[in-house]
Amino acid sequence: MQSPLLRIAVAEHSMEPVLWPGDWLLVRRTRRIRPGQIVLARHPGRPGMLIVKRAARREAGGWWLESANPAAGAVDSARFGAVPDALIEGRVLLRYWPLRPGPRAPR
Repeated sequence: MQSPLLRIAVAEHSMEPVLWPGDWLLVRRTRRIRPGQIVLARHPGRPGMLIVKRAARREAGGWWLESANPAAGAVDSARFGAVPDALIEGRVLLRYWPLRPGPRAPR
């Protein structure tokens, strides 16, 4: 049986300043998400690749996922369209490492 919780590390800059490379996240496995939540999903064109994005809106084909930092060369729904529900792995509950009171100041 799969655990209902996952731990993942942020690897890219696409969610800055909300999340930074090296941040560790706790994710609850679920497909019940709402607009505005940060989610973990499988990339539609590369199912072995996990992505962390903000669920912007529900569309006929699934969820429209957006990056916080498109200037970082982010890959999101602007490139691949809506993400089917079956590719949503869960929603981010919290960032638990590194310990800090809020988002980091830009570098």
